[in-house]
Amino acid sequence: MQDEREFIKLLLHPTSQNTAFEKLIKDFQKPLYSHIRSIVLNHDDAHDVLQNVFIKVFQNIKNFKGESKLFSWIYRIATNESITFIQQKAKKNNLSFEEYSQKQIENLKADIYFDGDEIQLKLQKAIAHLPEKQQLVFKMKYFQELKYEEISAILGTSVGGLKASYFHAVKKIEDFMNED
Repeated sequence: MQDEREFIKLLLHPTSQNTAFEKLIKDFQKPLYSHIRSIVLNHDDAHDVLQNVFIKVFQNIKNFKGESKLFSWIYRIATNESITFIQQKAKKNNLSFEEYSQKQIENLKADIYFDGDEIQLKLQKAIAHLPEKQQLVFKMKYFQELKYEEISAILGTSVGGLKASYFHAVKKIEDFMNED
């Protein structure tokens, strides 16, 4: 915890801010991209959202209170930016969050950055049929292997509620995967 506090001081101090922020980008770029990509699904969209996340982090680091880990705070920004991005795209196309997610799945086959097989594609389709919150919880737990406590800090939901959401998501996905 002491190291994180020191790092935050470096992020806030004018003489060390740029170097510290470069380190933050280097450390968080790949995991954040994966997290964002799992939500927005499209490679180019994920990069756009990632840039917005780093801009927000840079602009708002002075407001970070240290009540959570820096990791959780940044992931919350990334999650919120991803959700907002999808909601805006969905609204522009007169679709719900879930409908837009399902439409994005159809585009995955043509995405040169998607390296999944038919089973992976079917899994993505099953996930797209879940309600928004269950999608987020499942992706964070299953793909990113985050602990319930970390997801709780990111989403601001109780651990018990997350476990229930994950259980229901898994059940719905199993049912979808077993359909033919």
